[in-house]
Amino acid sequence: MAAKKRRSRKLNVYANLATARRTKKDAAHRKKAEYLATLPKHPVKRLLARMHPRRVWNYWFSKKGGIMALKIVGVSVLLLVLFVGGLFAYYRKDLDSINPQQLASRVHTTVTKYYDRRGPSAGDTALLWTDTGDGDYKLVVDGSQINKYMKEATVAIEDKDFYKHGGISVSGTLRAIINNSNGGTTQGGSTLTQQLVKQVFFANDAQQRGLAGIPRKIKEAILSIEVERAYNKDQILNLYLNESPYGGRRNGVESAAKSYFGIDAKDLTLAQSALLAAIPNEPGLYNPYNPDGQQPLVDRQHKVLDEMADQGYVSKADAEKAKAQPILDTILPESSQFENIKAPHFVQMVQQQLNSELGAQTVGQGGLTVTTTLDSSIQNSLEQSFDQEFNPKNPKYQGIPKRAGFADGAATVEDTQTGQIVALMGSASWDAPYTAGFGQTNAAESYIQPGSTIKPLVYAQLMQQKSNTAQNIYGSGTVLPDNKTTFPGNYTPADDDNRYLGNIPIRSSLGLSRNVPAVEAMQINGVKPTLDLIHAAGGASYCTQGVDTQVGLAAGIGGCGIKQVDHVNAYSTLARGGVYKPQSTILQVTNSDGQTIKKWEDNQGKKVIDPQVAYILSDILSDDNARAGLYGRNFPGLVVDKGIVKTAVKTGTSNAEINGQAVPKDIWVMSYNPSLTMGVWFGNTTPVALKDGNSSLPAKVINDVMTYANTVAYAQQGKWKQGQWYTAPAGIQKIGNELYPSWYNKNAAQSTTKLTFDKVSKKLATDCTPEGAKIQQDALKTTDPTTKKAVFFAPSGYDASKNDDAHSCDDAKPSISSITVSLITTNTYKISTVVSGGKGNLTSLTISVNGATINDQQISLAGSYDATYTSTGPGTFSITATTTDDLFYTGTASKSYP
Repeated sequence: MAAKKRRSRKLNVYANLATARRTKKDAAHRKKAEYLATLPKHPVKRLLARMHPRRVWNYWFSKKGGIMALKIVGVSVLLLVLFVGGLFAYYRKDLDSINPQQLASRVHTTVTKYYDRRGPSAGDTALLWTDTGDGDYKLVVDGSQINKYMKEATVAIEDKDFYKHGGISVSGTLRAIINNSNGGTTQGGSTLTQQLVKQVFFANDAQQRGLAGIPRKIKEAILSIEVERAYNKDQILNLYLNESPYGGRRNGVESAAKSYFGIDAKDLTLAQSALLAAIPNEPGLYNPYNPDGQQPLVDRQHKVLDEMADQGYVSKADAEKAKAQPILDTILPESSQFENIKAPHFVQMVQQQLNSELGAQTVGQGGLTVTTTLDSSIQNSLEQSFDQEFNPKNPKYQGIPKRAGFADGAATVEDTQTGQIVALMGSASWDAPYTAGFGQTNAAESYIQPGSTIKPLVYAQLMQQKSNTAQNIYGSGTVLPDNKTTFPGNYTPADDDNRYLGNIPIRSSLGLSRNVPAVEAMQINGVKPTLDLIHAAGGASYCTQGVDTQVGLAAGIGGCGIKQVDHVNAYSTLARGGVYKPQSTILQVTNSDGQTIKKWEDNQGKKVIDPQVAYILSDILSDDNARAGLYGRNFPGLVVDKGIVKTAVKTGTSNAEINGQAVPKDIWVMSYNPSLTMGVWFGNTTPVALKDGNSSLPAKVINDVMTYANTVAYAQQGKWKQGQWYTAPAGIQKIGNELYPSWYNKNAAQSTTKLTFDKVSKKLATDCTPEGAKIQQDALKTTDPTTKKAVFFAPSGYDASKNDDAHSCDDAKPSISSITVSLITTNTYKISTVVSGGKGNLTSLTISVNGATINDQQISLAGSYDATYTSTGPGTFSITATTTDDLFYTGTASKSYP
């Protein structure tokens, strides 16, 4: 029974609750019905009645209206959270490729620094150029190298809550919105962290505003929060200061400090720091070099100082003192990209090489440290010599360029053993008034005809021929003809003196720089094999441009263009004993992280010229006697430092046809020894006839630089010592005074024979040559490499290729028309002769009695000449008179007395 009573009570409770709910619901329906009964029946009128302000007011301030408001707010908040979360999730997927932890690696120096061969460890004394590029650039420094005023000023003006927020600042954003909506000065709501993220990750999207900028802002907020987790506040501030724009092309506070004040960021004063901190807000307007922005910049600087004082970073007094400083008066003048560049042509050449090898994008990003091969001391010596040569204001200027008709020049100096360029001038001057219009053109990389300086490489190809079918007859004493010759293609080369020297040895051909023998050598070699050798030796640009590719035999005497740097490298191959090594300008390149991305390494090179041939050519080119016929002996530069520095040297002149006449336009000197190889060119940027085409004119620069570079720079480094020269390779043959390679076949090549010459013409005697004019000389018999005919090389002054043309069998000869004798005293007689002249001029008269000369006199005119003779006793004696002229013709007469 008790259980039934309990169940009955539970049912009653549930029944009561249900009844209460129904009663409440019914009451609500009645109340609503009563309310609706008070409204008009028409639907529109009913809607308008419900919208009556009093009814609306009563509803929302009723219990029911309050509950509804809470529901709406709750739902709205939920929807907003879901919406924002959805947006974050949506845009977060676009950031998967961005790792906030790599932010520091993205903030790196974009300035590339070029150093001479001493490298960055030598400091600014080795610095050649700070390349800021042609776009924005920045120098990144450690936070310890940034003055605390700079940090405090930046926080004060840009983000005073920086040390409080976690990457985004709601209060800052709301404050900016309210300020901007009230018409105040435009403010940004971004924190320093957001600004940093924008600059590093969204620089290309930073100009997007309004709705278009919302996605970026969301991404910035997401990354800012993550950056705050990855880095502490000091790190973020330092990254910001290294990344932010400070007007013009300058990014980063170090770049700004150096550009505007000429100091490092660690040395900034309070006034300077406040000025720089004012710039990033609007760097285009606040650029100190913008005249329209200078007063606004000062105004904002004052605002920065006020903020610093208000936030307790500095005192009011210090802020006012900083304001009083005439800060704009301390701003340095704006400099050009190439200001203070050293060895500019060389550095730009290095930059081009980096673009080629590393890619323009890598180089353009900057942040590289480039250690070049340049030796600044040798470079200074070269620049000093060029200044003396070309600068009219230099006390040692001699006016040679003006007198000779050239205005430009170029020079390259290469370390022989490594192929490294140690000095280079691409023009007479980079920026002097006398090189306006062409000074910044690098003539060392221009295509210029090398003239006769190409000949050693032509003879190199000739001498190293040693095939089984070749006669192997080429050495310094091998004879080649210097005669007027028309080669295939109706090509008839000549020399400036319009003379031909006949059969001369290669030593003389090269020393006297004769053209015909060089073309003869080119014909024997073949044009293509010779060009192949020149290219393999380092002269890769020779005969490769335009019509030069079709030049033919003229390439044997410099008829094509070549880059000077290539030409010097080809000569270095000779200087290395025939071993080619690639030319280099860079020792090492490191990136902003200190990683080495390029490093020079020496190699054994490749033998392209036989060392015996290289030695023979070096011997010829160092032979001052061989070139004495052109320049005399001991000409400065051709003989360096009065012979203390032994070098091999070759001069050259190239011609151009102007107004139908071949005239000199370029002059060269090439010089080398085991330590250094150097080339110098003088000429003009456009073909202009030189007033003086003397190819020895660049020799002064050679003398200046090769003397200093060897006896000072390289002597101190242990790379040169007096008397240094090449050792003859094994196999070299010395025959007489000439050198030949081991494969030289002297039996097939030459032999010695006796030849009879005419003393007057110094040519081969003929049947018409008088006996008195004949002389025998030892001559070298060899074979013409082209015709295979025997040719003879006579001693100096004699020509074995031509016959006596001073005498003819029909020539009139001197004579003695009569001899008369008269007694003077006992046994004493006067002998009279009458002499007549012939073709030549009379030179002498000899009178003899019984075979003994009694009178020998010099005469020059025809006529009667007397002599006295004393007899030893009575009897008959025989008289002979002989006269001779300067053609060695003679006339003789005899008489017996009584």
